[in-house]
Amino acid sequence: MQKFLIAAALVTTTISAQAADLPSKIAFKKAPVAATTYDWTGFYAGVNAGLAVGGEGRSGLDVLGFGGSFETFNLASLGVVGGGQAGYNYQFGNWVIGAEADIQGIGTENHANCILTCNAATSAVLRQDMTWFGTVRGRVGYASGPILNYFTGGLAYGGVKVSDTERLAGANVGSFAVEQTRTGFALGSGIEAALGGNWTAKIEYLYVDLGSINQAFVLGGTSHVLGTEVRQSIFRAGVNYHIGGNGSLFAFTPAANWTGFYAGGNGGSGIARDATTHSIVSGPTFNNSFDLAPRGYNGGLQAGYNWQRGNVVYGLESDIQYSTQETDRSCLFTCTPAASAFYRQKLDWLGTVRARIGYGVGPTLFYATGGLAYGEVKTRVTENITTLGINGTANFKDVRAGWALGAGVETPLELFDWFRPGQWSVKTEYLYIDLGSASNSYNLNGIQHNLTTEETNHIFRTGVNYHFDTPVTAAY
Repeated sequence: MQKFLIAAALVTTTISAQAADLPSKIAFKKAPVAATTYDWTGFYAGVNAGLAVGGEGRSGLDVLGFGGSFETFNLASLGVVGGGQAGYNYQFGNWVIGAEADIQGIGTENHANCILTCNAATSAVLRQDMTWFGTVRGRVGYASGPILNYFTGGLAYGGVKVSDTERLAGANVGSFAVEQTRTGFALGSGIEAALGGNWTAKIEYLYVDLGSINQAFVLGGTSHVLGTEVRQSIFRAGVNYHIGGNGSLFAFTPAANWTGFYAGGNGGSGIARDATTHSIVSGPTFNNSFDLAPRGYNGGLQAGYNWQRGNVVYGLESDIQYSTQETDRSCLFTCTPAASAFYRQKLDWLGTVRARIGYGVGPTLFYATGGLAYGEVKTRVTENITTLGINGTANFKDVRAGWALGAGVETPLELFDWFRPGQWSVKTEYLYIDLGSASNSYNLNGIQHNLTTEETNHIFRTGVNYHFDTPVTAAY
């Protein structure tokens, strides 16, 4: 999944400062004049932290000596990511081009991926971890004073570890692991805004693709092939210190006025990491545990109201979203002509009702948000297990409630004079949405089953708002 989001270029006014000439024979130098245009040109360095979410790529385990079994699934890791970056910008007019390099450490956690029926006699427990990565990327963006919206892309590299621990025919046959340093590419987008002085802050999404691992090995005298695609979605925030430039001379207007009603639309992408357990509870005991990872796009409408006291802004926002997030990659229960279970899961729509609290720095609002979330999840299982006489499909539709938590950046919008200055704003935000879990029992051909699945989503989106009351701020 690739996610390429860009807010728009945004803007405000500035003020200049002058020193007064005193009526004296003593000579006084004029104080420096505050810069009226923010200059992004120059070197910078900083730090970042965020989340790394796996599950974008398909994985498969082929046990050649076990009845031709070939199961497919998602290895969906989740973890914190943090590191440092450095780069150089060059600005001409409103356009900014540059290059950036970063190096990151990742600490990930995997849900239990236990397949091959996962019972006392036969099981395979699999894990994939990206242990570190780095990128060397170009950046191109559009600046409106102290606000920069940008795309980024280039080389990615990193360390990946994949492991398989198995039990076959009632015996523990051991473990296999492979660790590689791989190269690939990274693509993404973000927004960066001045904090004052030489400091800026950014929120960014990166899609990192390190290709595929296909490894043959032998466990317990049985030949295997393990294949997995290494993909990560990175959601992170960072701060930069700009060396040189006019950041220390730039003078902000007072905080923009965010008070009042607003409404608008948004669009973005999302990836889920849904821990799932499928059990056959009558006859032979099968208990596969695995992740479903619906991925796709989201779009919808939002409306809200802000109150403001000084630089502090607080308010309420509600949104409703249509979603294309879907997965149909998993095939388990050996996935042979004689025994298979195919899984499909889709997030049809979702909505939130959230509080927001933020702090305004000149034209930019940095905010955190959280509250109620709800949505509709559809799950389908299609089974064919001839030894048990099972052949059929079970469908489930659940409207679930849970919670949402996230953060974002909102700024006034003035893009190529298309929007009326002062009434429009643009925001870029990350949301984590947890819709809880649902358990469903069903019967196919007289055999009882249980299916339990979670719904947790990571969403990165950009939205545009129209403000009905006092204009947010004048244009730069």
